[in-house]
Amino acid sequence: MRYLDAFRDGAVAGRLVAQIREAAAGYQGTMTFMEVCGTHTMAIYQHGIRALLPEQIRLISGPGCPVCVTPVGYVDHAIALARLPEVIIATFGDMVRVPGSSSSLQQEKARGADVRIVYSPLDAVALAQKHPEKKIVFLGVGFETTAPTIAASVLTARQKRLANYFVLSANKTIPVPMAALASDPDLQVSGYLCPAHVSAIIGPRAYAPLVEQQKVPCVITGFEPLDMLQGVLMLARQLSAGTPRVETQYSRIVREDGNPRARTILSQVFAPCDTAWRGIGVIPESGLCFREEFALFDAARQIPVQVEEPMEHTGCLCGEILKGKVTPKQCPLFRTLCTPEDPVGACMVSSEGTCAAEYKYGT
Repeated sequence: MRYLDAFRDGAVAGRLVAQIREAAAGYQGTMTFMEVCGTHTMAIYQHGIRALLPEQIRLISGPGCPVCVTPVGYVDHAIALARLPEVIIATFGDMVRVPGSSSSLQQEKARGADVRIVYSPLDAVALAQKHPEKKIVFLGVGFETTAPTIAASVLTARQKRLANYFVLSANKTIPVPMAALASDPDLQVSGYLCPAHVSAIIGPRAYAPLVEQQKVPCVITGFEPLDMLQGVLMLARQLSAGTPRVETQYSRIVREDGNPRARTILSQVFAPCDTAWRGIGVIPESGLCFREEFALFDAARQIPVQVEEPMEHTGCLCGEILKGKVTPKQCPLFRTLCTPEDPVGACMVSSEGTCAAEYKYGT
């Protein structure tokens, strides 16, 4: 804990807050900063960061939770595959409870479907080796942080000549939707607290087009309270000075070139494609689809199945929450019909979801 305590020092936090107030004082208008990382969202709620900031600074949560932004049609597709007797679904835990149009993987498992929680895509590859008589479908849901590990699992399956390993891909990339949200006049995003885990892979230069084209300040920020406050301070100073750029607060982890090896593995298997985001719609070139030479591992192409027409749940504002346009408390289902024990929307299911954070740490 000694290492963590250095980033949770109350006296240092007080000095940072004073500097934030000073930086914001010279700016006319509201500073609206969006975080696009689920772990940042949790940290902001857990440590009460909003309560420390002047009223002039507004923090809003964006589409930083990969489970949350996965559209209901993908969940329905996974459920349809789970109903096939020859299929074993392998997935990270959060996806099991995400509601589809009329069911969930948890409900299908209770009805007899073979749905297994794994901790790594390589666990799913091991399942394919152990059960050659079955088709193993891994649910590839994630951003640039986890997508390289999914690509690595495909390369491993090819090396092992496994014909029964598949991925249902919903992998997405972060910079493109950040640009889309920055251009939304209703949001008026003043700056971004850029995701730390993602940035460790893609590197700071990935945000340069956003700064150059839309003049939006970007700061890659860590997860501890002092990280968050320093990130806000750096954004406030950029905005007050009118000098938007990409800065790295989380320099103890994020390198200038990111992780080239991970990006090489990722680009070997996947290529950019148009994809749908819950609440936002289809964003061009924001998804990761299989390259043609790896099409044999694409569950969507190799395992034909009838998928029901997707239907969003009435009253759920998860989509608007993901765009930062409303808060969880503004959703009529929050804490009533939608709770962590019985979630209606994906924002309440995931441990990184804004609704889950508000429910756990909000007042």
